[in-house]
Amino acid sequence: MSQRSGVVELMEDLGNALTTNRSAILMGGGNPAQIPAMQEVWRAEMASLLAEEGDRFANVLSNYEPPAGNPAFRQALADYLRERCGWAVGPENLAITAGGQTALFYLLNLFGGEAEDGSKRKILLPLMPEYIGYANMGAESDCFVTQPASIELLGENRFKYHVDFDRLKVGDEVGAICVSRPTNPSGNVLTDSEIQRLSDLSEQHEIPLIIDNAYGLPFPGVIFTEAKPFWNPNVIQTLSLSKLGLPGTRTGIVVAAPEVIEAVSAMTAVTGLANNNFGQALVHSLVESGRLDGLSRDTIQPFYRERCQFAAEFLDSQLSGRADYRVHQTEGTFFLWLWMENLSITSRELYLRLKQRGVIVVPGEYFFFGLEEEWPHQTQCLRISYTQPKEAVAQGLEIIADEIIRLG
Repeated sequence: MSQRSGVVELMEDLGNALTTNRSAILMGGGNPAQIPAMQEVWRAEMASLLAEEGDRFANVLSNYEPPAGNPAFRQALADYLRERCGWAVGPENLAITAGGQTALFYLLNLFGGEAEDGSKRKILLPLMPEYIGYANMGAESDCFVTQPASIELLGENRFKYHVDFDRLKVGDEVGAICVSRPTNPSGNVLTDSEIQRLSDLSEQHEIPLIIDNAYGLPFPGVIFTEAKPFWNPNVIQTLSLSKLGLPGTRTGIVVAAPEVIEAVSAMTAVTGLANNNFGQALVHSLVESGRLDGLSRDTIQPFYRERCQFAAEFLDSQLSGRADYRVHQTEGTFFLWLWMENLSITSRELYLRLKQRGVIVVPGEYFFFGLEEEWPHQTQCLRISYTQPKEAVAQGLEIIADEIIRLG
């Protein structure tokens, strides 16, 4: 975990740009946009917390909560998931963590690595490329078995990944199946039928299906296609407040069977004693009142849908007819996933050239790991964020396109 890795480089790029190179165009990380309407919501919730009579503010600021999270917030969230999504859950099915990243770290090590009988368990990622942050989470090495996606070509400049169920194998060593939905980095949204098939496979093999919903359902709902929230007793869902606009609060949520929640709670106590209180406090009333649904549906999702369309159309205007490229059909998240099959250099080398020109993106190599053999596709892609202001997005895309065209 202390070694150099893609996620370490990504966060260092972000931090350095914010402190030493403020003119850099940040198109690499998953930082949400500062949506004005959502900023107003957070200011109002903070003001309400400060103005409220009684000890609530002092408790939020000064007290450790139970390691599973604030009991009242967990109850409100369980009610929300039961009433809004139809999930048969109670507070015993919920644990708060210090961000979604921490939740996945706990879960991937809970179901992967050395088992009590000495056997080695692995996590199956059935749709590669997959989230950069998983790659170095294992407390032990060689903790993933991964399946390359099948590729469907769409139109002249688009494509889409699918789970290749014909080749997918769940070996005896697999301790859990894990997917992000929408998929980070590609913006692919696994269909309801794909999720059902993966759930059926996990039930058949008596292992959990972990669904990482950092960008997905029920909130923040940054999905631009048809999809439904999914729950089964064998499923573990992770949610996050980050993409609502609160990454600084580091608040993740695990929804799972009570025995999994007990394990996650214990891991929180061992590694950090308790969780950040502010995220739970700021969102509590929005969950309890149901306002969170409307904000996700009417404010957050339309903002990113419009920004996605702008970025994709602008990139097309720069590259169409001038370079060989395809963009993954963006069905969610904050990113364009650009595939350059015939580029003369690797995406890692392109990333370094763009960095010299003040544009920070993420090379595709970091999103392909655990593969049994090399796949040329893994050196041909870039992840490009479109959450910055439009003028910055346009400027960054113009530089990216210029570099690609110059390379031929």
